[in-house]
Amino acid sequence: MVASSVLGFPRIGANREVKKAVEAYWAGKISADDLTKAAADVKKTNWTTIKAQGVDLVPSGDFSLYDHVLDHSAAFNVIPKRYTGHDLSPLDVYFAMGRGRQAAGVDVPASEMKKWFDSNYHFVVPEFAEDTDFKLVFNKALEEFNEAKAAGVVTRPVVLGPISFLYLGKAAKGSSAGFQPISLLPKLLPVYKQLLADLKAAGVEWVQIDEPILVLDAAQDYHTQFASVYAELAPISPKILLTSYYGRLDSNLSFVAKLPVAGLHIDLDRAPSQLDEVLAAIKPTNIVLSLGVVSGRNIWKTDLSAAIKLGQKAIDALGADRVIIATSSSLLHTPVTLAAETKLTAEQKDWFAFATEKAKEVATIASVLSGSQDAKVAEALEENKVSIAKRREFERTSDDAVRKRVAAITPDMWARKSPFSVRREIQQKALNLPKFATTTIGSFPQTKEIRTARAKLTKGEITEAEYDDFIKKEIESVVRFQEKIGLDLLVHGEPERNDMVQYFGERLNGFVFTQNGWVQSYGSRYVRPPIIVSDVSRPGPITIQWSSYAQSVTDKPMKGMLTGPVTILNWSFPRADVSREIQCKQLSLALRDEVVDLEKAGIKAVQVDEPALREGLPLRKADWDEYLGWSVSSFKLATAGVTDALQTHSHFCYSDFDDIFPSIQALDADVISIEASKSDLKLLNTFKQYGYSNQIGPGVYDIHSPRVPSEEEIKERIAAMLATLTDDLLVINPDCGLKTRGWKETEASLVNLVNAARWARKTYA
Repeated sequence: MVASSVLGFPRIGANREVKKAVEAYWAGKISADDLTKAAADVKKTNWTTIKAQGVDLVPSGDFSLYDHVLDHSAAFNVIPKRYTGHDLSPLDVYFAMGRGRQAAGVDVPASEMKKWFDSNYHFVVPEFAEDTDFKLVFNKALEEFNEAKAAGVVTRPVVLGPISFLYLGKAAKGSSAGFQPISLLPKLLPVYKQLLADLKAAGVEWVQIDEPILVLDAAQDYHTQFASVYAELAPISPKILLTSYYGRLDSNLSFVAKLPVAGLHIDLDRAPSQLDEVLAAIKPTNIVLSLGVVSGRNIWKTDLSAAIKLGQKAIDALGADRVIIATSSSLLHTPVTLAAETKLTAEQKDWFAFATEKAKEVATIASVLSGSQDAKVAEALEENKVSIAKRREFERTSDDAVRKRVAAITPDMWARKSPFSVRREIQQKALNLPKFATTTIGSFPQTKEIRTARAKLTKGEITEAEYDDFIKKEIESVVRFQEKIGLDLLVHGEPERNDMVQYFGERLNGFVFTQNGWVQSYGSRYVRPPIIVSDVSRPGPITIQWSSYAQSVTDKPMKGMLTGPVTILNWSFPRADVSREIQCKQLSLALRDEVVDLEKAGIKAVQVDEPALREGLPLRKADWDEYLGWSVSSFKLATAGVTDALQTHSHFCYSDFDDIFPSIQALDADVISIEASKSDLKLLNTFKQYGYSNQIGPGVYDIHSPRVPSEEEIKERIAAMLATLTDDLLVINPDCGLKTRGWKETEASLVNLVNAARWARKTYA
């Protein structure tokens, strides 16, 4: 028999129950017990839902109130000292690490967040020091195994592997020079032994140990540690399924195939070509192979016939008892269920499979490969063949005008008319900005009133004209606020936008949208990614109306705000039938038209945000050049159609720039703003190493936390920046947009920012 498996499931709840409960707890509206009960209900629903789809190996331990890596840090006592000694409950310490805390005499910033590999999910970075005291504060994997068992579901616990845990962390501030977290492995390993031994004693048969760094080039450097660690863990543990995902094992297979593990999981959605090599490597062993043939990263229905062929190849090589059919990764990145979508057309709905439906696909594939004679399985297989054929027929149609325009792109369309040194003088005359100019990243708080007005428009309770009047008042209010506190380059605040990608997708041809297709981005921040289903084009202006109105109510310069082509692509569910490069160039041409029209409308600065540029970087360095080539040229294509007088901006966050810095330089944006405050300004070392000739705004405070930075704190950050950057290039701005913040904290933070900039003008005159 071929078993079926799901590596992880969305932990948000079908109706976003976890978000609502967590935010209610933060607001003091429910107790910790209430929050625990809400979480328990979602976990139980997840386990029973997966089991009901016919899946054999159901995951547990993958649930989280905020972030699974943060859970791991809390469980292993990896808690920075700044969060201790405040008489906070363990739950409040946990949330303080995730989002910071500024209440009742406690003032601590949030921990750093980074993107989880090449996804749009953010994890909280563990901090390690030489004196980190590892201990098992609680065994989350065991607790949830027992919780699921009590609910009638026997599960396979999920645990983040020790080497990936250390690799994904960072050295705590003040650590000795040259300290590397991996050096702590001998201290960490006994805690893993305790955790796994407890699981085995509880009757756990299989444990899924995730080592996602196995798809990185860097894993090769740790082959000795992998060998020694798993040699120690295997004898005292339940059967270990060593799990990789998001890419190919590549050269790491040479040592992975020799590890004393009972099973190995590979991602055949992202890297189907690795199957033959993996089969050859593990055939002489007793390792069970888990095949990730159902994508954990997209929403397209699986071609079951193609997946069955891959499964059969593995069975022919290893035998049915050594093959598991699985999702390629956790289904964390997909919405919970397609059943809640009532507004998609029947044709559109037939294209997709969300997490619940993907669990069913896994079970169906395994049943077919096991020789099932069940009529329902045969019916599902036949229905899938019809669905896939219909989708392929749809894909054969295209917008010929869009295809021809992409084919007509020439290299001269990627370049501004003059170099930055010339543009800067022209822009300074047009904008008349002071030294250390202040601005924001774009969005201002999305209040309850804004969300209510948008909902009323959707429901037809107010007219388009009434909604427009409401938005105009919101824009003018934001403009007056910025004028009052003294910001230099203003924004309109984006009150009309539901999401920085969705808003544009809704106004471009080629996208469809869900009602409840929520996925977790970080903490309680969920997004509904648009779905690219066909060729993309701009039927008309998108932002001109609101940027023009905002400029009409102020004499200060207004910055137009757009989401860049690479980010729209990476934060959408893309097509699977054409390359990402083609889709990105189509988006670039649509945005190029918008940028040109903004300049014609009198806007003197336009920000084209690319926060997802770095996250889309392939995990293997051998694949970088191709991606960076088309992603950089796509940004330039979108921004280069204007005169030298237009100042172009772009924003990046959660990015390790040092490895792709030449590509950041190649974008040739007049001003870039970057996330810097949560990473201790370490990105500035990159700019010091390479030099940077255009203007730059490293964020001076973290907007992902409700904490208000003091004026003195911002002054210190500016001084630190000026130790590396020349004062004629520095722009002062927050880390990111202010959409998720409240007005009280926003006003206090920005007032401190403006006052700190005024101090800098006097101090560095």
